[in-house]
Amino acid sequence: MFFIACGSYPKKQDFQLANTSISFVQNPYFSSETKDYVYKANISVYNRGFSGIFIVKKIGKSNHRIVFTTEMGNKIFDFSIVNDTFKVNFILDALDKALLKNVLKKDFKALIKEELPVVKSYLSQDTLIYETKLDNKKHFYFKSQKLDKIVRVGNGKEKVAFLFSEISDTIANQIKIEHSNIKLRIHLNYLNFSEPASPSGRN
Repeated sequence: MFFIACGSYPKKQDFQLANTSISFVQNPYFSSETKDYVYKANISVYNRGFSGIFIVKKIGKSNHRIVFTTEMGNKIFDFSIVNDTFKVNFILDALDKALLKNVLKKDFKALIKEELPVVKSYLSQDTLIYETKLDNKKHFYFKSQKLDKIVRVGNGKEKVAFLFSEISDTIANQIKIEHSNIKLRIHLNYLNFSEPASPSGRN
């Protein structure tokens, strides 16, 4: 029964199996070590709203720093992701909940993960969908011309959708992370500064 439930998402979506030569699926949106990815952010969690500046910096191979600050530079949270290790450098007391930190860990690991092996490939109209796994959770990558969606699935149902739009080269100018089972929503709008911001922030 577990196997049937987990395998039902492609069937429910009427995906058709596809034969492709793709062994790994790529996410290019946070892959450059020469850029600071700076976004205007609005995060809604459990009916509380936070707005400010969201910064992702790739420090080295499989090493990212993610910082969310107020517009005045005060930190809301500060995370490091190195390989599969997630470290909380700082988090506001109001958000310092074990369940929420675990959810953000899963979300941000999926957001910045650059490459994952493909388990199966599917086709839906003109979109290729690649099934893969991250932390033993099924993720589906939707690509038309660019990667425009990632869906995390549990028990055959969509749990989280990562939506990428207004894509320019390797920059997703609009990113939305929408949860279907908890009250968490993250909206990011890219800020194209001539001078990159620093992820240091202030406590």
